[in-house]
Amino acid sequence: MGNSTFNGRFTTENTEDMVVFIIGMRINKPLAVHKWGPVFMAMPGMIRELYMNKEEVGFLSMESYFGLRTTAMIQYWRSADDLLAYARNDKHLKAWMNFNKKTRNNNGVGIYHETYQVKGSEYESVFVNMPHYGLGKAMNHMSVSEKKDSARERLAAKEAN
Repeated sequence: MGNSTFNGRFTTENTEDMVVFIIGMRINKPLAVHKWGPVFMAMPGMIRELYMNKEEVGFLSMESYFGLRTTAMIQYWRSADDLLAYARNDKHLKAWMNFNKKTRNNNGVGIYHETYQVKGSEYESVFVNMPHYGLGKAMNHMSVSEKKDSARERLAAKEAN
């Protein structure tokens, strides 16, 4: 589907539990490229691995943002168990240990992550004239119906089923 725009109002089903994982880095010393460059370059390989093994590892989708000094990736996962299992798998663990080694005692760059476990019906989304994006890429993308016209109705959809 690529970047095709879906005209109209769309939402996602919110019946499934999921995990939102936010990970990123902050360049503390912009001129110290030798310190933050290797950290920045380590991430694309891990992202490629996720997309190549999506179904197997429980990875649903992600979006990336690059600011002047800070990056952020919002990832959607099927479950916390899947995310934690991926974090411990041999292939990723080697890449993560290498990544972590480059950030230890490296005041030129900072890294962070946040993990949120979200129950079905405790999230909602709306997309107007957008391509598949965010939750719209991660979950079942569908037209907004009369029963799901407002955020309140989309949040209550699971209870109504």
